[in-house]
Amino acid sequence: MDLVLNAADYYFFTPYIYPATWPEDEIFRQTISLLIITNLGAYILYFFFATLSFYFVYDHSLMKHPQFLKNQVYREIKYTVQSLPWMSIPTVSLFLLEVKGYSKLYDDIGEFPFGWFRIIVSVISFLFFTDMLIYWIHRGLHHRLFYKRIHKPHHIWKIPTPFASHAFHPLDGFLQSLPYHIYPFIFPLHKVVYLGLYVLVNIWSISIHDGDFRVPQILKPFINGSAHHTDHHMFFDYNFGQYFTLWDRIGGSFKNPSSFEGTGPLSYVKKMIEENCNSHAGNDCKNGKLFNGKFSKNE
Repeated sequence: MDLVLNAADYYFFTPYIYPATWPEDEIFRQTISLLIITNLGAYILYFFFATLSFYFVYDHSLMKHPQFLKNQVYREIKYTVQSLPWMSIPTVSLFLLEVKGYSKLYDDIGEFPFGWFRIIVSVISFLFFTDMLIYWIHRGLHHRLFYKRIHKPHHIWKIPTPFASHAFHPLDGFLQSLPYHIYPFIFPLHKVVYLGLYVLVNIWSISIHDGDFRVPQILKPFINGSAHHTDHHMFFDYNFGQYFTLWDRIGGSFKNPSSFEGTGPLSYVKKMIEENCNSHAGNDCKNGKLFNGKFSKNE
């Protein structure tokens, strides 16, 4: 995060915001700057990628599902906007430790033998390490001691949209992001790779809420995608993983997605549309569309 902070200081904070007498490495100034950067970055990532996903990936026919809530998209966005600033407070404390040099982040590939190979290994290690911790944190949040107070708000959305991806209770959101921040304090990681992975995991969180249940056949046994996560929202006790199905299989919580078996929410909506069309006179249903605008096979 020091790379981002240094760039923000050079191009924005030092010339335009802070007085020239305020040192750039002063901890209070760094804390304020990191709060601004973290919140601004989170909102940009969320709105940009969730909006793209909602309009170009998300299957809007899911919004006709009986469990899709009234004004749900607005409510998902509102909850996220209210929660992100609170999530950023403990997050910034960890970023501050990174900036002060307490992590194992590095910026010179030549610092370590086999530098490029080490970067590739660190990416794989990061994904599997964070997937493991998120699985157990997420599963722990389903315990009755924590679920109602912390995790239940995210499960309001039985048929989530991409805008539900960050609609967490602030403590819930921070706890599930904690493994990303822990990793560079335990293992060496290149600073640019860390920033890239941090962006990518946020995009991944959006993608598993995007209602696109398609997965390449060869990856179906391994990848925990939108189909798996939608079943998690609907059936509660299954598919806690973030990227992979590994820990769900180990922990006995794996469920083959209902969408892969033809019984998922999209199949339900299509069946509902067909039944509704068949129950009306032929003139009321044309090309799979009801003239009253309630259902459409083509949406």
